[in-house]
Amino acid sequence: WRLSGGTAVVEMARASGLVLAGGIEGNRPLDATTAGVGELLRHTVELGARRVIVGMGGSATTDGGLAALDAMGPMARYRGVEMLVACDVRTRFTEAAEVFGPQKGASDAQVRLLTGRLERLVQVYLERFGSDVSCLDRAGAAGGLAGGLAAMGAELIDGVDLVAEEVRLDELVAGADLVVTGEGWLDATSFQGKVVGGVAAYAAAAGVPMLVVVGGADEDAAVRADVVSLVDRFGAERALAETMACITEVVAERLDDL
Repeated sequence: WRLSGGTAVVEMARASGLVLAGGIEGNRPLDATTAGVGELLRHTVELGARRVIVGMGGSATTDGGLAALDAMGPMARYRGVEMLVACDVRTRFTEAAEVFGPQKGASDAQVRLLTGRLERLVQVYLERFGSDVSCLDRAGAAGGLAGGLAAMGAELIDGVDLVAEEVRLDELVAGADLVVTGEGWLDATSFQGKVVGGVAAYAAAAGVPMLVVVGGADEDAAVRADVVSLVDRFGAERALAETMACITEVVAERLDDL
C-alpha cells in the first residue's frame, strides 16, 4: 500500500491475492481469508490516512470480507475516514462464489458451501451494521470483500471511473481521432464495470471511434467490428513474442480506415 498526503491506496491482491496463494493449484478456497487486507487498512488509519482507496481484484478469497473486518479492529477508529472500494465487476454479494469460485480453485461442492457462508453473512452484516449487502451491485467483488467493506460504510465504485477522473480521461478522449483500449481476454463481463466497458462509455460520449485490441475473445465478443484479437489475427506465437508490433499494425490500419 502507499500513503500520499492523507490518501492511502491499498491493493487487496498484495495481501490476499491468488498469486500469493500459489495460484489455482495452491489455493485453499475454504480457508483463504482477507485478514491481511484488514491489517493493512488498520495500519493506514493508524498512520493518519483520512481517505483510503481499496483496489479489488485478483483475490484468493471468498470470505465476504469477514476476516478483514475482524482484523480492522474497532469500527470507531474509521469514523471520518472516507473509504472508496474500486471494483471491476458488478457481481452481487451472494453470487461471488458461483461466479468466481472456480477461478480460485473451488470445486462445485466448495462453491455451494461458500455460497451458503455468504448468504449467512448477509444476515450477520445486517445485524451488526444495519446494512443489507445482498442488493448492492459490486458487493461480490474480491469474493465479497467489497460487500463487507460496504457494510461498514465504504462506498463501492467502478475502478475505471476513479482512474479516469484522476487522469482526466474525458479531456484526453475528446481530442482523439481514435480511442484504443483492450485486455488479455474479452468477454461479456469486460463491458460490465471493467476498463474496456468504461473506456467505451467515454469514447461513445465524445463521439470518437474506438478499437479494442485483445489477446483473445469469446465468440460473442470476437464478432464486434471494433474488436481485434491478436491471437486470431497473428497467431499465438507472434502475438506473444511481438505484441507491441502487432498492436501498432492493427492501430495503424484502423487509423487509415478512418
